[in-house]
Amino acid sequence: MSEEIIKDVIVREDEDYIVNLGPQHPSTHGVLRFEVCLKGETIKYVIPHIGYIHRGIEKMCESITYPQIIHLTDRMDYLSAHMNNEAVCLCVEEALQVEVPERVKYIRTILDELNRLASHQLWWAAFGMDLGALTSFFYGLRDREHILDIFEESFGSRLLHSFNTPGGLMHDVHPNFQNRIKEFIKYFRKKLPEYDQLLTGNVIFQARAKGIGYMNRETAIAYGITGPTGRGSNFACDVRKIAPYSAYDKVEFKEILLDGGDTFARYQVRMAEMWESLKIIEQLVDNIPEGDFTAKMKPIIKLPVGEYFKRVETARGELAVYIVSDGNKTPYRIKFRSPNFSNLFVMNDLVTGHKIADLIAISGSLDLVIPDIDR
Repeated sequence: MSEEIIKDVIVREDEDYIVNLGPQHPSTHGVLRFEVCLKGETIKYVIPHIGYIHRGIEKMCESITYPQIIHLTDRMDYLSAHMNNEAVCLCVEEALQVEVPERVKYIRTILDELNRLASHQLWWAAFGMDLGALTSFFYGLRDREHILDIFEESFGSRLLHSFNTPGGLMHDVHPNFQNRIKEFIKYFRKKLPEYDQLLTGNVIFQARAKGIGYMNRETAIAYGITGPTGRGSNFACDVRKIAPYSAYDKVEFKEILLDGGDTFARYQVRMAEMWESLKIIEQLVDNIPEGDFTAKMKPIIKLPVGEYFKRVETARGELAVYIVSDGNKTPYRIKFRSPNFSNLFVMNDLVTGHKIADLIAISGSLDLVIPDIDR
């Protein structure tokens, strides 16, 4: 909602306070500023202010080649880096009608789910800490390290991967890749219940999360809310189910849907999704086909003249890539539809009428990564 519309709807009164929350990083999960209008401790409206770290990524992509674009997508939602990379690769491969090896499809899907798990672990860690449960931060980061170690061993980077490339992967995975993953699954299946013991069942946490930030299914659809945030309002929007890609058509998993619509429901969706990610990885890790790690590609990639579109399911929702090609080695125009943009701008609807302390809980339940908005 724009500032002009909000100020037309709600008239400021003499006793109102305008408080700026941000643009420091803590609790806003990125360089974001909330302009909060308060009457006492009650929120009258919130205006999100973005643009503090805008880098012009889409414009930069128009002057570099398709393989080079991969490295910029890492820097959007950096907690879904592998999935961002994959979205561009799938779009390019579909435009060129390139069929990647089965081995690539399996490895990409496994890495997608490891990336999703690492993202959800960090979300859980930070969400608990935002509400005062500092121990959750140590638990979440402790377990996330196991996934980052697997990433580092296979492609040398822990956060920004750039392991995907049009046609396949930069190189094959480490020989110890499968063993390390199976060790992690065994380990994390025992640790994940600790998350529920520490936070989910905690009466103080439940009091902070239940019944606040309500969003019904119609609102989620109207704002284009996707990912766990939308599914917490019973909006079936999982791209892995709607339009399967890579090896998602070869695995069985549940799309977690809850109709609670509040902060606690969004929390529960992500907790359940971690179990589903483990199931997906288990179905694939022992069945990775032998073969090449990339299809045969031309040294210089030029897409045929036309428009191309592809979407994937990141840890925060639907990321879509739209490419307009004029036949050159660089795109004429590229546009990313990021999930975080839509998820942020429903904030005013969710927090109006709640207390200022609830703003942190509601914001945390959306799992925002601001560089995905400030592209």
